[in-house]
Amino acid sequence: MQIDAEQAIERVMKLMAIPGKSCQEGLISEAVVSELRSAGVPADDILFDDAHTRTNLPGEVGNLIVRIPGTKPGPTVLLSAHLDTVPICVGCQPIREGEYVRSADRSTGLGADNRGGVAAILTAALELLKSDRLYSPLVLCFFVQEEIGLQGSRNLDPQVLGPIDLALNFDGGTVDKLVVGATGGERMRINISGQASHAGIAPEEGVNAGTIASLAIASLYRDGWLGRVEQGGGMGTSNVGVISGGEATNVVMPELLVRAEARSHDSDMRTRIVEAFRAAFAAAAEEVKSSQGVVGSVQFSSQLDYDSFRLPDDSASVLAATAAVSQLGREPVSVMAGGGVDANWLYRHGIQAVTLGCGQRDVHTTAERLNLQDYLDACRIAMLVAEHEF
Repeated sequence: MQIDAEQAIERVMKLMAIPGKSCQEGLISEAVVSELRSAGVPADDILFDDAHTRTNLPGEVGNLIVRIPGTKPGPTVLLSAHLDTVPICVGCQPIREGEYVRSADRSTGLGADNRGGVAAILTAALELLKSDRLYSPLVLCFFVQEEIGLQGSRNLDPQVLGPIDLALNFDGGTVDKLVVGATGGERMRINISGQASHAGIAPEEGVNAGTIASLAIASLYRDGWLGRVEQGGGMGTSNVGVISGGEATNVVMPELLVRAEARSHDSDMRTRIVEAFRAAFAAAAEEVKSSQGVVGSVQFSSQLDYDSFRLPDDSASVLAATAAVSQLGREPVSVMAGGGVDANWLYRHGIQAVTLGCGQRDVHTTAERLNLQDYLDACRIAMLVAEHEF
């Protein structure tokens, strides 16, 4: 599969240098649109949705969606990647060192996660547009706000994409690792209300919110619901990540906020973990009493960040990705991811997408690098799947 490798490398380096952390994807989306328009894609085939108006935080733009009609009948192929980077990548200065690219400014990350994915599908589209190759209808989708909870894909209206027959999602990692499923994650917010009293004069008249939290967390740990969870044949993980409360040592703590999470590849198991947290905090609130018999209270809420999924082995997307990776002489390996990817929400929207890496290494750190051979192969895989000739 021939591509202009130097032009592809120049493209990814240019895109990595453009700032665009979550909610600030305006400049990077403009750069993508500019390349597509220069290649002859009509303005009417390029649109932004309004996902950013429904996200937790306001954004500059919505998801960027591009339609390319194709030059032969065939399955409609979705190629997707997320536009945003984590904040540490702002100010990146990409330089090439042999088979890798890194940031010349050692205080920044590279932003290959996920400008590598953006450049891979953009390169594939541009190569096809300028060639006489035959390829299927394409839909390109560049998601916003992936790094802060998959917000772009979560708030996507799948009707805007139209019918999709198979899909590849490009993100971090090696190109021959095919993510065919991923865990689901649910976030918990637990507000504990106690009763203030003077800690030196009448501590017994207070209800310490910190004591309630401590008892609940200790019971979750003791009963095997905190950390790596294996209960009744189900498996998952949970974590208490934030505890915030109190303003003075001489006041019995009246309020406390706990933020926690639960994950599992099994939706029912994830729900069981969340319910164990709910029960533990409710029981602890009943246990801690003032000298007058006053007890505390708990307000418990949870939000699904992304549900778990597993693609069947005979999914069109799995078969296409496997064949394309194999055609390049690489050994495809199907894996289940321990974290969420945009494919979690695509699956919820009725689209079965395989996620592949583009050669990103040590993402979200100042040591981040992009392996150029992996990146170029990601460009080729996107083209092979678009051509649908294996």
